[in-house]
Amino acid sequence: MKKKFLGGVLVACLAASLSTTAFAAEHTVLMLNGNATGVMVFEPALINVEVGDTVTFVAKDMGHNAETVSGLAPDGAASFKGELSKPVTFTVDKEGVYVVQCNPHSIMAMVGVIVAGAPTNLADIQAKAATYSEKFVMNKERLSQILAQIK
Repeated sequence: MKKKFLGGVLVACLAASLSTTAFAAEHTVLMLNGNATGVMVFEPALINVEVGDTVTFVAKDMGHNAETVSGLAPDGAASFKGELSKPVTFTVDKEGVYVVQCNPHSIMAMVGVIVAGAPTNLADIQAKAATYSEKFVMNKERLSQILAQIK
């Protein structure tokens, strides 16, 4: 009887651990020199994911990287910084809004946004984005336009 009970507990624990990883989704964002929305872009520029999902940034054109912008992510969230022209995969660990940039092209407003679950920190990100966007030499409204699409 004790062996059956322990076996049942083991099976339940295993099933629970598999179910949390089995439902994690994988997303891909392209880093491009341009598309219909303009030059130096992430495609898509806005992506909605769930905590535990992975997002892989792929440089379709050379000379791009993807990295989180310091201070423009949920408090306590993991950050990442990819190498130039190489894919980088990020596992989302906190609910909220993350701003991502291509460092070499950040002054050209090569930015994207990840929303994990509910956009719990959207007001904070919008407030800080105004200051961050001041460094853009072109596409000055790009980040605020992306953030405006979040519901």
